[in-house]
Amino acid sequence: MRVPCGSAFFDDCLIHNFWRWQVISREHQINDEIRAREVRVVGAEGEQLGIKLFREALQLAIDLNLDLVNVAPTAKPPVCRIMDYGKFRYEQQKKDKEARKNQKIVDTKEVWFRANIDENDYQTKFRNVVKFLGEGDKVKCSVRFRGREITHASVGQKILDRLATEVADLCVMERVPKLEGRSMIMILAPKPTN
Repeated sequence: MRVPCGSAFFDDCLIHNFWRWQVISREHQINDEIRAREVRVVGAEGEQLGIKLFREALQLAIDLNLDLVNVAPTAKPPVCRIMDYGKFRYEQQKKDKEARKNQKIVDTKEVWFRANIDENDYQTKFRNVVKFLGEGDKVKCSVRFRGREITHASVGQKILDRLATEVADLCVMERVPKLEGRSMIMILAPKPTN
């Protein structure tokens, strides 16, 4: 199969796919991209200018050396605001960056127990659970059963109940101990700080 090449081919691709790049690059329709005959216009200071023909609204924006931005395209008629679109996008990106910086990502840490765990091993795992909860992470506590240990699931239940009572002041139980396959799982979440 022969692949077409040459400048005519690329020009044709550019013409047919140009609209796709416009849609991806902006989330609002601005200036000539607006396809409505009448629009409700909001001024640069937030004042209502009323319903105007699109060309009149665009001319108002051009006279003020600003952009006409469609902020509510589904309204009847669409609501357009006169603003500096570049400045608006810059401030929006700053707000988004600040919001991402301040958000707390909650990780889920996992601690495995065995049905016949020794006291020293239990204390080590207990300290890890306390440390993870102190850091603000959720903790998934699991008891694994091997072979015939599954017939004594109550032993795993006792281990998880003991752990839940010892860390009750640090966390809330998001999911009670429940048997899933050959593991009993409980999820603890740190108490919200208000």
